[in-house]
Amino acid sequence: MHHWTVGGALIEGDDGLLLVRNRRRGGRHDWTPPGGVIDSGEQIVDGLAREVTEETGLTVVDWHGPAYRIEVTAVDMGWVLQVEAWRALAWQGDLRVGDDPDGIVVEARFVPTSLCVERLGQVQPWVTDPVEEWLAGRWDEVRQFSYRVEGIDPGDMVVTRT
Repeated sequence: MHHWTVGGALIEGDDGLLLVRNRRRGGRHDWTPPGGVIDSGEQIVDGLAREVTEETGLTVVDWHGPAYRIEVTAVDMGWVLQVEAWRALAWQGDLRVGDDPDGIVVEARFVPTSLCVERLGQVQPWVTDPVEEWLAGRWDEVRQFSYRVEGIDPGDMVVTRT
């Protein structure tokens, strides 16, 4: 099994929750909170701060969390994904896109809470569910979300919350 860790950022401003638009294979686009893969040997908050700066231009100076953790097991594909989402309490800089070394993020904007669910509708439930629940009732204690993925083809995968 291949294991990797991802950090996710919950950054709320006056205009809503910060989301980034990602360009995926085949030209498809989706919206997610900023974040990404944590490099080997990197602390989650350090890697998450790096990812946020690369994707949005913002420098987070105060984190709270984690707000939630996610574990996704995809036995048929041979991987386990662990996610830790942290809330940004304070940040500096101007919102901009263009420094993402992976070239995936093509837009970043604060999205009104009422539109976040619609924007997140194109991503997997392990991204959507925790964000939706957090927006519906922000909490201070860490929460755990677990998912099992069956199948290999994205069009035929079955994702179950466990």
